[in-house]
Amino acid sequence: MSNPDSFIDEVNEELKRDRLYGAMRKYGWIAIALVLIIVGAAAFNEWRKAQDEAAARSFGDAVISALDTTDPAAQRTELTAIDATGDRAGILNLLLGAADIEAGDRAGAMETLARVENDSTMPLAYRQIAAFKRVIIGGADIPVDERRATLQGLAQPGQTFRPLALEQLALLTMETGDQEGALAQAQALLQEPDVTDALRRRVAQLIVVLGGDQPSDLG
Repeated sequence: MSNPDSFIDEVNEELKRDRLYGAMRKYGWIAIALVLIIVGAAAFNEWRKAQDEAAARSFGDAVISALDTTDPAAQRTELTAIDATGDRAGILNLLLGAADIEAGDRAGAMETLARVENDSTMPLAYRQIAAFKRVIIGGADIPVDERRATLQGLAQPGQTFRPLALEQLALLTMETGDQEGALAQAQALLQEPDVTDALRRRVAQLIVVLGGDQPSDLG
């Protein structure tokens, strides 16, 4: 009985191999295709990362070269010539705004900063920087209500520029002639967390100018 059993086992094994080879011949291309797709995707991802790194280095080198230029007009010309898209375009426009100020072109700076501020595709931090700088640069050229609305948005709890925006709101209140309101805002600002030493000194000076007492913790 052992010989027939052995023969049957061999036949079964042979049938299994035939089925396996048949399945491989029929569906093997799928496995090969999956391997090629995985390898290709990995290679493309590495290529794309290399391209992104090269573009970032090129952008950084171009910016550094432009900022090394001492002449404001030439600096702006070099910055304008830099090709940038996405987040890099936001960085470039912030730098262009600074170059405009250096060159004495306030109107140009405000226009450049407004492009970043109003671009919803830009990171929020870039838009807030642009908004804050535009309000500071524009000063009285921007209506009081518009400046107040912008600063109030930046001064919301949890916002990065809250302490600086609160300082500007106090100055804006003083500008409108409401010294008591400005004094109250300045005193409240000193109770805020994350107030830097430099800002604390400026606010203390503002409090004294407005007729308040020198904060005790500043001597």
